[in-house]
Amino acid sequence: MPTEVSHPLFARIYPRINAFTEAHGAVEHRQELLVGIRGRVLEIGAGTGANFWHYPPEVEHVVAVEPEPRLRAQAERAAAEASVPIEVRAGLAEDLPAPDSSVDVVVASLVLCTVGDVPRVLAEAARVLRPAGELRFYEHVKADRTRRARLQRMLDPLWTRVGGGCHLTRDTERAITDAGFAVAHVRRFDFLVNGRTAPSSPTIIGVAHKRLPDTR
Repeated sequence: MPTEVSHPLFARIYPRINAFTEAHGAVEHRQELLVGIRGRVLEIGAGTGANFWHYPPEVEHVVAVEPEPRLRAQAERAAAEASVPIEVRAGLAEDLPAPDSSVDVVVASLVLCTVGDVPRVLAEAARVLRPAGELRFYEHVKADRTRRARLQRMLDPLWTRVGGGCHLTRDTERAITDAGFAVAHVRRFDFLVNGRTAPSSPTIIGVAHKRLPDTR
């Protein structure tokens, strides 16, 4: 299986998009996503490494997987300046480069909208997590309101082409529960910029636990 995907246009514009969203609240969202985690972590789709500054000192080691080579190069530079040990690797979320039951936390941050096979990615997350491990997720999702969801469906084909495979219409929380995770906490909100919504505004931040096998 390949370990890279190439989105040269998206890789060129994404750092500007990220800087803009961080100026309007994404920094606080990333901090909320990562608060309290500890141990060994695997981050799916690390992008430019925007999360790296926010890992708490209780984190022992992070493996950060990023398939886009231009973004991965930026993530490697960010990892060199991070306060916790971070190893950036090429790889796809559908085939994570980690042994079974080897990490305490899997972090999915604005990536489940882009992957080709969401159930497989979540199955991989469950595979690499230790028993009762955590999935931390921060994702934009399908709108609850009919009119906004209809707009998202209309825009999705173009959005996907220019956004590096990003989809507007995914019900990510449902996908997480369908994959066998138990959602312990989720906050749903609109990510507003200057008080205004965008097609990608509906957002969730949450924690899900790997279900333990039923031994009865």
